[in-house]
Amino acid sequence: MLTVAIIGRPNVGKSTLFNRILGRRQAIVQDTPGVTRDRHAAEAECRGRQFRLIDTGGLIPSAGDRMLELIREQSRMAIAEADALIFLLDGREGVTSTDLEVMGLLRKAAKPMFVAINKIDTPKSDPLVADFYSLGIEELYPLSAEHGDGVADLLDALYPLMSSETEVAPSDIPKIAVVGRPNVGKSTFINTLLGETRLVVSDVPGTTRDSIDTLVRHKQAEYLFIDTAGIRRRGKIDPGVERFSVARAMRSLGRADLAVLILDGVEGVTEQDTKIVGLGLRGGRACVLLVNKWDLREHDEGAKARYKSEIDRRFSFLTWAPVLFGSALQHKTVTKIFPLIDRALESFTTRIPTGQLNRFFQKAIDTNPLPIRKGKPVKSAYITQVAVKPPTFVLFCKHAEDVGDPYRRYLENSIREEFGLIGTPIRIFAKAK
Repeated sequence: MLTVAIIGRPNVGKSTLFNRILGRRQAIVQDTPGVTRDRHAAEAECRGRQFRLIDTGGLIPSAGDRMLELIREQSRMAIAEADALIFLLDGREGVTSTDLEVMGLLRKAAKPMFVAINKIDTPKSDPLVADFYSLGIEELYPLSAEHGDGVADLLDALYPLMSSETEVAPSDIPKIAVVGRPNVGKSTFINTLLGETRLVVSDVPGTTRDSIDTLVRHKQAEYLFIDTAGIRRRGKIDPGVERFSVARAMRSLGRADLAVLILDGVEGVTEQDTKIVGLGLRGGRACVLLVNKWDLREHDEGAKARYKSEIDRRFSFLTWAPVLFGSALQHKTVTKIFPLIDRALESFTTRIPTGQLNRFFQKAIDTNPLPIRKGKPVKSAYITQVAVKPPTFVLFCKHAEDVGDPYRRYLENSIREEFGLIGTPIRIFAKAK
């Protein structure tokens, strides 16, 4: 599949063009330089042919700022990964010294390059294009990424490079959202999985702003990991970019099958961690806990037992989630999470045959009968599974309103023990026969 990277200096409209070509708002867009930091890839389509499009952070080749250096490295990796390049410039500002630096870098890559002039959205803007012929490029593509004018011409130029063979991505690849507070090591975890710096990592909280999808292969199996922005307390979320980042993180959690919640092994469990877990449970996601930075405490005797006790106390509603202690920097830690993910996903999609389920249920109510109403025991009741992801059951009996939370918790714990369900929530509803 053809891979096309959009390259340019900050704030020329790369993410706007990325969203325009995809036909959906996937990358965060704001009139502020430096919003995009990681390289962000998605599949796009043009007249029946598919290609892979990469959005990148603003490239300043000679910048000395640490964050800009990290963004520059991501852009260079995108250039190396791409088969073709879209060099995007700002038509209103003309050719700048930074544009010339970027042009020199792209020429060294020796790949097909398409120079697009953005923000040419009115007839009065057309004369601005003439300035860009000084770059020595014969074919320029004036366009408006915001309004869509001229984008079709750019895609027509790319079209011959696209394969005519349609590649269909399997829809059954499990989606894993990596969530947690800012700066707990979410991007580091995914970079270690890949063995490369796929995502920008910095000690500065809030480095990740968009939700980045990354396909990971492990032992012939594929997983789609979604790195998300750190979720802070609502009162501390800044308006603008961070608000969009957190909203995108919550949407990513909603489309995932499983959440890997990363906790800080040094700071301990916080109130915000419990709220993030609550978001996952409200969406019915499977869950695995990773206690990161444990290499800094591994020589502290009794630390693991104390931390586990804190998890049990804070997450009393999440006792079914497996816990892994380790370091997101260490490959041996991150590979240990796959058996936990596989077990949780297996439980998340388990469907129990009705006959087997009701044989278990009869034993359960013999051990702990259904609530008695006016001194009369419930004579007949049965249970059935109505859904997976997560496993969902309906208990049919007379006076269903008498079946309260304590009895549902008893049934939930019994189902877990009987059928070995680990890492997944279980939902049980009571309805009148």
